[in-house]
Amino acid sequence: MPALSPRLRRTHPPATSPVAGPRAPSAPAHTVGTAAPGGTTIPGATAAPGATAAPGATAGGAGPAARSRPTRPRGPESRRRRHVPGPADREVLWLYLLTRAGIWTTAYCTRWLFPDDPTTHHAAAFLAPWQRWDWGHFLHIAREGYFPGEAGPWMNGWDNREAFFPGFPLLLRAVHTVVPHWATAGLLISFVSGAVAVLALARVARLHLPDEDAGRRAVLFLLLSPCAIFLAAGYTEALFLALALPAWLAAQRQNWPAAAVLAALATAVRVSGLFLAAALAVHFAVTVRTRREWRALPWLALPALPPVVYSGYLRIHTGDWMAWKHAEERGWYRDFHAPWEAWKNTWHAAFAESLPTGYALMSQAELLAMVVGLLVVGVLVRRRRWPEAVYVGLSLWALGTSYWYTSIPRATLLWWPLWVLLAGWSLRTPRVKTVYVCLAAPLMTVFALTFLSGRWAG
Repeated sequence: MPALSPRLRRTHPPATSPVAGPRAPSAPAHTVGTAAPGGTTIPGATAAPGATAAPGATAGGAGPAARSRPTRPRGPESRRRRHVPGPADREVLWLYLLTRAGIWTTAYCTRWLFPDDPTTHHAAAFLAPWQRWDWGHFLHIAREGYFPGEAGPWMNGWDNREAFFPGFPLLLRAVHTVVPHWATAGLLISFVSGAVAVLALARVARLHLPDEDAGRRAVLFLLLSPCAIFLAAGYTEALFLALALPAWLAAQRQNWPAAAVLAALATAVRVSGLFLAAALAVHFAVTVRTRREWRALPWLALPALPPVVYSGYLRIHTGDWMAWKHAEERGWYRDFHAPWEAWKNTWHAAFAESLPTGYALMSQAELLAMVVGLLVVGVLVRRRRWPEAVYVGLSLWALGTSYWYTSIPRATLLWWPLWVLLAGWSLRTPRVKTVYVCLAAPLMTVFALTFLSGRWAG
């Protein structure tokens, strides 16, 4: 067969292009988040350079691409593009800022419409709507420590603050040295963390869904979810996601030291970090092949260090290694019950008229969130996405074995597989996006008003 002429050889794309980034010599492979099946380039998808999609991958991530091991990125250009926001990332940040403006508008109106004193002629302080419920615990820990003046769980009326892990209060205290107002410091942490989290979520979505709109849709579904108000408040959800999602991205690139360090930081913020650590371990087990790659195994023990250190600190002050767990039992009825007992007790709280209507409605939301979580685990298992199934499943087990369900709707914010699955579903069935927005946005407003006016929102 005659050799190709130099002119014909020059028509082939080089091994590195400014759009798609470096690729392996076997050019037919297409990059997830960079090129769609068939070789069509997707502009602006900069999320996951080097991750390859196997033939047969679907928009929902159910094909082999969702289970294949990502290819390591090659060359300095890929590393630069991984960290520099592209057009798709800027669209995500614009969406994030718009929803923040909407939430702050809601908070402003709440000050005037729902004052603590219905007869007042003066609105509450500007940041008063944000200083509710768990914020008080974080503030007291950051300002006074866990056991101020030898106070502790041995006293009547103790607030059980040791149930909250120290990551957020420590960061709050650090930011307070620059931002003197405590509430402003807490809101700033969540604002910056939320921006990092949505960028990371968009890139996670583009790992699974070869469509330029996948990341923006996943972020839209998260930001309009019923409990999205907690991403804006001085709570731990935004900070946890800002650590957990980059940890997950690092694991997809087989960067286990970075994944372990980020997961350890996430574990210092919430005990949910242990569920993330378990998911990383499962991902390690199903993707690592060579003996050299197995040498990274000890890194996976790092996320257990913060809980151990915190438990040791509590042991010194209270004589109890599990003081944080016992504080949850005293303050939030999180002692162990069989799953069917927890369901029955929550159902009774929701429909038996045993609680005031506000708490009853939130119990109904708890039941619905549990059903959604079980459906998500079922879909993940069916698609053999074992690590994500372990992560969501452990979260459901921890929250579903208390006396009754508490804070499961809030926990949905941390289930990034849910938002990726919804994005894939909406790409296959465009009407899903319209239905979701029309149903979720009003619920988000209801939950926001509930929280900002000082009522229980889960």
